Amino acid sequence: MRIGLSTPMVMQLPGVSSEWETNAGVTDLARIAHTADQLGFDHLTCAEHIAVPVDETGRRGLTYWDPLSTFGFLAAHTSRISLATSVIVLGYHHPLEIAKRFGTLDTLSGGRLVLGVGVGSLEEEFELLGATFDGRGERADDAIRALRASLSTTRPTYRGSHYQFDGFAVQPCAEQPRVPIWVGGRSQRSLRRAVLLADGWMPFGLTTAEIGAMLTAMDAPPGFDVVLSTGHSVDPLADRDRTRKRLTALRDAGATAITASVTASSPDHYCDQLAALQGLAEEL
Repeated sequence: MRIGLSTPMVMQLPGVSSEWETNAGVTDLARIAHTADQLGFDHLTCAEHIAVPVDETGRRGLTYWDPLSTFGFLAAHTSRISLATSVIVLGYHHPLEIAKRFGTLDTLSGGRLVLGVGVGSLEEEFELLGATFDGRGERADDAIRALRASLSTTRPTYRGSHYQFDGFAVQPCAEQPRVPIWVGGRSQRSLRRAVLLADGWMPFGLTTAEIGAMLTAMDAPPGFDVVLSTGHSVDPLADRDRTRKRLTALRDAGATAITASVTASSPDHYCDQLAALQGLAEEL
């Protein structure tokens, strides 16, 4: 079973993140990423919010590190682990902006980018950035098609419903011939978008029963990734059986990879938890 991490510190969610993350430093983050890399974890994640309304504190939290800067830093402290945005909000950017910025990251990291993308749901943030909220689903579909046409070439050409470009150079572009694109979301439409336009689906806020039913209703192609989250933090050292049951339930629901949140009392404890979690994953 492929296990990735909801990277600590860089997104601090109420009820999920541990207290130590608030005051930890970048050396702690680098050590955790290096440990995960050495242990063979599949991916690290980093979400995107540019500015969160303060009244969202209780639901979303307010700490969101910039994914491009964060992954540029972590790429220098790792060698094989994938760097997965979870997610870039498509409506905030022109596709060529994403292709240039994250294509450069793919080159700097030696081809380790996984581009997680989403439609977005925070209307106040759209309004703040001057982005269009209504019709964002259709715009996102066209953006994914435009990204597929532009991520891995220095001479991108695309003509779609919302985006058109030709005669421009984007150099450097991604090193990978085909950058994996994962679509985030919690609806059947997000799964359909992922199956038709991308390489994987990473839902959130759904039960395993709901996920299983949605996957059963959709005919995914071979090699399609279903990246499920543990939701609450797992504690493989103190509660090995419960952690194993959670990983097994996600696997049985259709996960090809799991993004784990890990409880810990300190960076040292977190690294110890990683070793225990990877050991459990190898048993599945």
